[in-house]
Amino acid sequence: MKPSLVIVLFLSIFSCKGQDTELLWEENFDGNTLNESVWNFELGYGCPNLCGWGNNELQEYTKTNHKVANGLLTITAKHEDSVYSSTRITTKNKFQFKYGKIEARAKLPVGKGLWPAFWMLGSNIDKVGWPKCGEIDILEYVGKEPHKIFNSLHTQNSHGNTINTKKTKIDKIEEGFHIYTANWTETKIEFFVDNELLYTFATDELENDNIWPFNQSFYVILNLAIGGNFGGPEVDDSIFPQEFVIDYIKVYKHKN
Repeated sequence: MKPSLVIVLFLSIFSCKGQDTELLWEENFDGNTLNESVWNFELGYGCPNLCGWGNNELQEYTKTNHKVANGLLTITAKHEDSVYSSTRITTKNKFQFKYGKIEARAKLPVGKGLWPAFWMLGSNIDKVGWPKCGEIDILEYVGKEPHKIFNSLHTQNSHGNTINTKKTKIDKIEEGFHIYTANWTETKIEFFVDNELLYTFATDELENDNIWPFNQSFYVILNLAIGGNFGGPEVDDSIFPQEFVIDYIKVYKHKN
């Protein structure tokens, strides 16, 4: 059995659109518990600072809405006794990286009101706040818009209803597992699904951290939200429980 966290300096060499990379870090969700030397649980409703997690979301995040088994992390959204619950985890202060290719192989939950996400935030968030820290949304899916994937960036210059976003229709995205990728360099960020390029963000204003805060380390977040400004407002209570299943996360560094 492989350890759930592997730091590899010299391993197999991969290519992302002609750019050589090598594996830096991977999480394969081996064993039967989440590795808390790597992952943090974010709990509750986000209060007192960001009630509804800043988006008027409905769920309470717990340590009990997930399981690790058979090499998979499964986050389960539930609706029980009028309470919505789910799980949100991050690698903040435990694993962060600057530039590279990050990918996850995952299977989406389905149903109106669900909002699964695989994303990153800038490591200076406690110092400068959001959106100044920057946000990279590698995967967002909202059940009210089936067959569509959202890739977005949030910055001081573009946040909330961001202008730096792309919605792509993928007819069978809800069927089985797919690979969601961001390739992040000093000058651009590219987004892929199953190795197909969907969206590229680049700017000439790399010295302006209101436009390009992506010159620092970022950490990883996985969560399954319910309702909220983006996922809601309507929630179909008949769909629960629903599962967001993650097979692995891998981070590659670019070879110079």
